[in-house]
Amino acid sequence: MLDLTRLRVLVAVAREGSITAAAEALHYAQPSVSHHLARLEAEAGVVLVRRVGRGVVLTDAGRLLVVRAEEILGRVEAARAELAAHAGLRAGRVRLAAFPSALATLVPPAAARLSAGHPGVELALTEAEPPEALTALRNGEVDAALVFEHGEGGRTPEGVRNATLTPLLEEPLYVVMAAGEDGDGGLGAYAERSWIAGCERCRAHLVAACESAGFTPRITFETDDYVAVQALVADGLGVSVLPGLALAAHRHPGVRTAQLPQDRRRVSLAIYGRPPAPEPVRAFAEALATATEQYEGTLRGP
Repeated sequence: MLDLTRLRVLVAVAREGSITAAAEALHYAQPSVSHHLARLEAEAGVVLVRRVGRGVVLTDAGRLLVVRAEEILGRVEAARAELAAHAGLRAGRVRLAAFPSALATLVPPAAARLSAGHPGVELALTEAEPPEALTALRNGEVDAALVFEHGEGGRTPEGVRNATLTPLLEEPLYVVMAAGEDGDGGLGAYAERSWIAGCERCRAHLVAACESAGFTPRITFETDDYVAVQALVADGLGVSVLPGLALAAHRHPGVRTAQLPQDRRRVSLAIYGRPPAPEPVRAFAEALATATEQYEGTLRGP
């Protein structure tokens, strides 16, 4: 049986990089941290850390255990919070991680609906792209994550292990060009143009889609900010591809769009574990589903 306190010590050592720094972070005496590590290694039956100079490095076994320890500690904290809310010790809480365009479009009406129907439920928001959001979900740092995956019909995003994924919508993708330009929406028409790419996953999808159309895009600018992307496009510095939510959140007057046929992005809500979710999380999921249905009309023909 692995002791939770010792797992917490191991995670602190991994984060801080030394026994001394971990002791300060945990408000423990340094010998106590060393003792907990030694006992944990005895329980695990393997060496978890090696001392290097004034710091420590994790062994392969140590790195593996840290990942699992973060998940375990996060789940324990989430269980405590759920039990406290169920017992009426405090109001319910939902911690949500979501990507920027969802935070600007789907989340505000869902939050308003949740507040109106359940005024005692607190909603805490964190901006995060899907990989980071799913890591936070696994580690118990958030209760739900809004994520997306490219492709017709979508596919299960990586990192959704042990989570329930509920599809919300499939948003169209658009070529974005300066207002005075012509275009039919096919990527091949822009093969000779400079391109503006977004986040790492969006860039990977853009490159793959362009290569399927017979060319490799010449990417001259990269930014995660869809407002900045449109400003660059409007000034004639390139073309880009943006999803419907980004264009619904902000539309630069100096751009025009053409929908990409057969190319979409699936947006889903991920909740850790199997149903039923905790009551506050279920209430938010219902509010989000209603808000999404009402919002879908704004995604057609931007």
